[in-house]
Amino acid sequence: MSTNRGETSDWSRRWRRSGEGPPTLQGVSRGRTAKVLTHRYDAGAVTRQPDQLIVEEPLEIQLDGALVSTTMRTPGHDFELAAGFCLTEGLLAGAPVRQCRYCGTGSAVDSEFNVVTVETGGLAPPPRPRLTTTTSACGMCGTTAIDDLRERLHPLPPTAPFPLDVLARVPDSVTSMQQLFDATGAVHAAVAFDRSGDPVLAREDIGRHNAVDKVVGRFLLDDRLPATGLGLYVSGRASFEIVQKAWAAGFSAVVAVSAPSSLAVSAARLAGMTLCGFARGGRLNVYAPEELSRPDERAAVDDAMTTPSAARSKPGG
Repeated sequence: MSTNRGETSDWSRRWRRSGEGPPTLQGVSRGRTAKVLTHRYDAGAVTRQPDQLIVEEPLEIQLDGALVSTTMRTPGHDFELAAGFCLTEGLLAGAPVRQCRYCGTGSAVDSEFNVVTVETGGLAPPPRPRLTTTTSACGMCGTTAIDDLRERLHPLPPTAPFPLDVLARVPDSVTSMQQLFDATGAVHAAVAFDRSGDPVLAREDIGRHNAVDKVVGRFLLDDRLPATGLGLYVSGRASFEIVQKAWAAGFSAVVAVSAPSSLAVSAARLAGMTLCGFARGGRLNVYAPEELSRPDERAAVDDAMTTPSAARSKPGG
């Protein structure tokens, strides 16, 4: 939006008279949501009312004191996020996490609880720092290839396939666990579920990759990995990074509300993982494995795939 010079000069004079500087970003909030006043336009009328927004802050992740990433995240479950990130990105290389703590060099208050150190006692390989900030919308986009996964990860152990009716019910079963989304409409969810489709652990974050890392991190800190026999639900699309993280944690299935990418499908098939997309309204598409183990399940997916308009209907939000 353009501003003429007269208006700019007038603002500057008012700042000088008041002794205040120009407007800046507000201070860091320690909550997960924040209330702001907004103008609501509806049916030709404008009203002033409060709105609840999700908080987004940077988190600096260190491994044994070395910076490995800075990510934009929703505050809360920071130790899980940091530990999960280090595991799913292959930084631990099997080394156990001895502890997580805020701010490796000073007061956690001074760093506004936005620096977390994951400590292995030097057992993890020296990390290579990421030079750019990880946004809440994207993980390590384009930096990890299928060949890298082949070297770092092994195919998942064979497990009995999830019944398709169970996988199709998962989105409905996890709705009640997305409280931050209900309040703000601005976060993603990742939910681990068991073979009955019942939720085991749920996390929400403004970044879909962060939500997954928080689930994985909690399992890691509780010594519950690999997550063999469990599935992972994600409330957005199934990108390559989501499948990579689920594979690193040992999840047997990934169920996504939206579409997977072609690279995500390739990774899931390589892993031996079940990958479903467009899971909503009791329907879903199965992208991996290429062939289902039971004829009745194969027929069910064939029916769904012949009605793409129904399976691919995309509700708002």
